[in-house]
Amino acid sequence: MPHLRIREAAAFLGVSDDTVRRLVEAGTLPATRDAAGRQAIDGYELAMHLRSQAAAVADPSAIASSARNRWVGLVTAIRSDPVMSQVELQCGPFRVVSLMSTEAVGELGLELGSLAVAVVKSTNVIVEVPAAAGPPP
Repeated sequence: MPHLRIREAAAFLGVSDDTVRRLVEAGTLPATRDAAGRQAIDGYELAMHLRSQAAAVADPSAIASSARNRWVGLVTAIRSDPVMSQVELQCGPFRVVSLMSTEAVGELGLELGSLAVAVVKSTNVIVEVPAAAGPPP
């Protein structure tokens, strides 16, 4: 399993190094020692911790959907011309951008600060890893 240093785990959690150390001391986040004797966090354990701490805003649409990727957010920008619009949502820490017709923006009543749900249903999802990660040994 890949291991991350305390500062790397802190970046994923959006907290300080000291906060990660406190999580380790409290037993909330398990840590081991690397070859140099530094604390290291197992990548999988960190991912599970992140998942358990994720707090999504409740989906206000109250509809059933086969799309599993749904993010509730607020409209932060709308750029329109007579035919097309670019709509930006801030969904938690993520910026989601959608291109749609200007007519659709009007029909949906979208304006800055509007509550909206970004729904992604895609058969083409690209997963990348940092170049330094390389293939497992």
